[in-house]
Amino acid sequence: MNLFDVYSIFPINIVRGSGCYVYDDNGNSYLDFYGGHAVISIGHSHPYLVKCMYEQMQNLMFYSNSVVNKLQEKLAYELGEISGYSDYSAFFVNSGAEANENALKLASFHTGKKKVIAFRNSFHGRTSAAVEVTDNPLITAPLNCNDNVYFSGMDIAEVESVLRSGDVCAVIIEGISGVGGIRVPEDDFLKELRKVTIQYGAILIMDEIQSGYGRTGKFFAHQWSGIKPDIITVAKGIANGFPFSAVLISDVFKPRKGMLGTTFGGNHLGCAAALSVIQVMKTENLIENANNVGDYFIHKLRSIESPLITDVRGRGLMIGVEFAISVSKIREMLLFNHHIFTGYSGRNILRILPPLCITKSEVDYFIDKLVCCLDKLGCKND
Repeated sequence: MNLFDVYSIFPINIVRGSGCYVYDDNGNSYLDFYGGHAVISIGHSHPYLVKCMYEQMQNLMFYSNSVVNKLQEKLAYELGEISGYSDYSAFFVNSGAEANENALKLASFHTGKKKVIAFRNSFHGRTSAAVEVTDNPLITAPLNCNDNVYFSGMDIAEVESVLRSGDVCAVIIEGISGVGGIRVPEDDFLKELRKVTIQYGAILIMDEIQSGYGRTGKFFAHQWSGIKPDIITVAKGIANGFPFSAVLISDVFKPRKGMLGTTFGGNHLGCAAALSVIQVMKTENLIENANNVGDYFIHKLRSIESPLITDVRGRGLMIGVEFAISVSKIREMLLFNHHIFTGYSGRNILRILPPLCITKSEVDYFIDKLVCCLDKLGCKND
């Protein structure tokens, strides 16, 4: 059997990771400034995470949600404490898309409505309802086109004009858009969005799958604006590479048996991984590090004098560098000449999402190699 060929891949076989580095099968090391799409939060193969998962594997990896799971209860408590959402409830699932599916389903159950407002260039997943609220027709099959979604600009007047119809169950927005190009919603926009969703009885869903878990220097990106949404979805960094995610649900929602469900969600091994991530984040002050190193990183990027760089934006360690040319050549040079992994968005945006334990010295190394790439492209750093 062959693999179903849907991924564009580099010819590199990564077999090991440690901290902010990964290693191929030839022993070459690579500095990871992408973290596997923002998944690696506490560093590759963190010893404490490995220890916790190994100990849990020796006892029990999985049993169904038909029995008490004290690890789920402990994780819900710890997640509430570190995030500032101890008054919310948690529902654990397996991926970001699954978290968004359940968030949208909850909103529709609660309001009895089915229309959703999402935003242009958004990405919320590739499954059923999640892909329907994703603004990318190339990954949306006819099955997913049900005319239930309005894609708005970041314009409160436009959002409110749709809400006035009275048939909107939810507004879903990313804390910072990742795939859409590291677009940071204005704090005032989020405050106004919270006001109008309350006014018109629509559920506000914050998709913090990529921008959450300390990446921006606060636990959630939306916390920079001071708002509290009705539902928050989290994944990516929650278990540092183990498939796991969560829906954080305000007390406006009342659960009923069978309302939501999952086979593997909240399994014992995943809970052990997620609990270890929270512990490491606290003991190693990784949210503070993301804030401090992120500010330093953005300042260093903005200090590069190159006509090729047209914009640097982001918060914490969720950074986008926009170029006047295609970013593919820059990414290839960073990877093959300097052994640095990065991501991209669209044609001309370099997407930078390193582990939250990245250091200023590693940032300096990255900046030096990026300048080398620009020099070789004929754009000297004056």
